[in-house]
Amino acid sequence: MDPQIPSPDVPVLTQADIDQRVFDLYDEYCHGRMDRRSFLAAASLIAGGLGMAQALMPHYAQAQTISFTDERIKGRYVTYPSIGGNSAIMRGYLVQPAGSGRFPAVLVIHENRGLNPYIEDVARRFAVEGFVALAPDGLAPLGGYPGNDDDGRELQAKLDQAKLRTDMVNSAQMLRTHALSNGKLCVTGFCWGGTTTNYLATALGADLLAAAPFYGAAPDTAAVASIKATLLIHYAENDERINAMWPVYETALKANHVSYEKYTYPGTQHGFHNNSTPRYQETAAKLAWDRTVTLFKQRVG
Repeated sequence: MDPQIPSPDVPVLTQADIDQRVFDLYDEYCHGRMDRRSFLAAASLIAGGLGMAQALMPHYAQAQTISFTDERIKGRYVTYPSIGGNSAIMRGYLVQPAGSGRFPAVLVIHENRGLNPYIEDVARRFAVEGFVALAPDGLAPLGGYPGNDDDGRELQAKLDQAKLRTDMVNSAQMLRTHALSNGKLCVTGFCWGGTTTNYLATALGADLLAAAPFYGAAPDTAAVASIKATLLIHYAENDERINAMWPVYETALKANHVSYEKYTYPGTQHGFHNNSTPRYQETAAKLAWDRTVTLFKQRVG
């Protein structure tokens, strides 16, 4: 059974139905610290855990909120050069509001598994809000997102990670200077993409107006002085590994007079914005999204 297609034998569960220990195991699995077999085996030792574990696998039909054919937007896949990246050419999903013109731009960075349907939908959501959005596929050098997260996670781990970050920098600059863009750039990303959003804030300097990392690891402290963008930092309450980085990160932000706001959303798990799994927490996801769109619109004028 494809993990993106709900099985009739797997119960539809919400966050409240799932033991926190299973969420913790899933976080280990999502970040490549255990394979699928080990995750399911460990979860099976918890009462009801195997069914909970199976229910946590993404169901991407649930993630689509804006159709590919929505008349308010135009979307297409594009290729572009990426000097110094994992290959000479990158590929991404470019979505614009319907009509002509130049628009403020948002780069949308995927998790640690490539450009899956959830991230493509986030790009469409930004286009509906009036932005031209690019969601690059870091797996383009290996043939692109393979259609499921397990294989995508394995492929992304095989890439040269420094070159992968370069691919994201090149994607940001391509979007900023694209004919559809007015040059005003914002960035957001989720999990690995949140970490990369923090990195891009240090790498892009004044070329970036605003960044909204979702549950991303903090950048190198020494690089924080390079941040010129306004930051909107989203954390989940139950995300010990990421949250433990905040005190040092906050100290560096304050020392370097970086404009930022940080929100931790009560009762949430790492991945709470992703509406394809039971980690999704609708109230928190909507609030974080509204805050992000509001900031981006303010910063692009």
